[in-house]
Amino acid sequence: MPRIAQLARDEDYWREIARRYEVEPGPINLENGYFGRMSRAVVDEYQRQIAFVNRSNSVYVRQHFDRVGNLQIRQQLADLLGVDSQALAFTRGAAEALQSLIRNYNRLEPGDQVLFSDLDYGSVKGAMRWLARYRGVEVIEIEHAHPASFDSLLASYRAAFARYPRLKLMALTHVTHRTGLVMPVQAIASEAREYGIDVVLDGAHALAQLDFDLKELGVAFAGYNLQKWIGAPLSLGFAYIDPQRLADIDPDMGEDHYAADDIRSRAPYGTPNIPAWLTLPRVFEEHRDMGGAALKGARLNYLRDLWVSQVRDLPGIEVLTPDDPQLYCGITAFRFTHHADQQAMAERLLEEYNLFTVVRSGSACGPCIRVTPGFATPATHVQLLVEALTQLSG
Repeated sequence: MPRIAQLARDEDYWREIARRYEVEPGPINLENGYFGRMSRAVVDEYQRQIAFVNRSNSVYVRQHFDRVGNLQIRQQLADLLGVDSQALAFTRGAAEALQSLIRNYNRLEPGDQVLFSDLDYGSVKGAMRWLARYRGVEVIEIEHAHPASFDSLLASYRAAFARYPRLKLMALTHVTHRTGLVMPVQAIASEAREYGIDVVLDGAHALAQLDFDLKELGVAFAGYNLQKWIGAPLSLGFAYIDPQRLADIDPDMGEDHYAADDIRSRAPYGTPNIPAWLTLPRVFEEHRDMGGAALKGARLNYLRDLWVSQVRDLPGIEVLTPDDPQLYCGITAFRFTHHADQQAMAERLLEEYNLFTVVRSGSACGPCIRVTPGFATPATHVQLLVEALTQLSG
């Protein structure tokens, strides 16, 4: 068995990893998809930077951080991603990055069409509808067939591309926050290029959970979080723009603090959470020390497979995320088919079994309960979920 696969299953190894995290007593958290827990080392570094910035104030910020420090940290992120640093601009999160990319995309004319699916994030849908209101474009929304397959997902987009010849821009989510479905981004983006359609990729849940090459995905525009699987403080994300396509995104709201050929002008300007930025070098170091996305993703997938393999065939339980390794990650959703109110069942999981999950709605396949283990989750906690679902499935 390859070393990564062995480590993903090694409970002693992950028990040591779990000791890096401070965990509040209370319910078992199977909702680690909201935001990532910082390790003790990262928390300590963050607190140190808060105190430092508070002491030094604008003397340090204006003399060093604004001129040099932020660019050095951006270069470290670029090195981690394997991209040009001038393709990256920090934001307060993926949603802010995506909204900025969408509203400032300047290749739309009245009558053009933009597309999103039922699985895309609410803020992304709202930004696309904003384009319809203020740019005079037509919004096309598609729904994906359930259960999904690689071929069915690709076919959904092919059909839309052929049916709507005025499509110019589309949203695409790498890992949907509703069910954990992983989209075949590279294949879809390749099809979109054949039709002259630009893709804005929502990578909020993908970074540090999926092992991918950003340049190979074939998208020119993307938004990511640093506050989920990579373990940074809250309030951090970034926008990616292929440097050859920078001119297709206008400076945000006429931003003029940076030159027009500087990607930083494409993000909302304001005083950032400087201590959080200064914590990022420690975050990147720990991410690499934990094995990077390859090992992190393998561990989360192992925990996911552990519970899904035991409940998929239970009567009364429908696992919504497919088992095709190309299409899933650590996040997976299910529903109780004998109960209409999934929120009530999530509350039973909490009240009767001490298991905290979250209900997600908005996809065409209906409301579901999302299960997301984390790096401090032992296999025994996943087994408790199996026992609970077995008892509640009738």
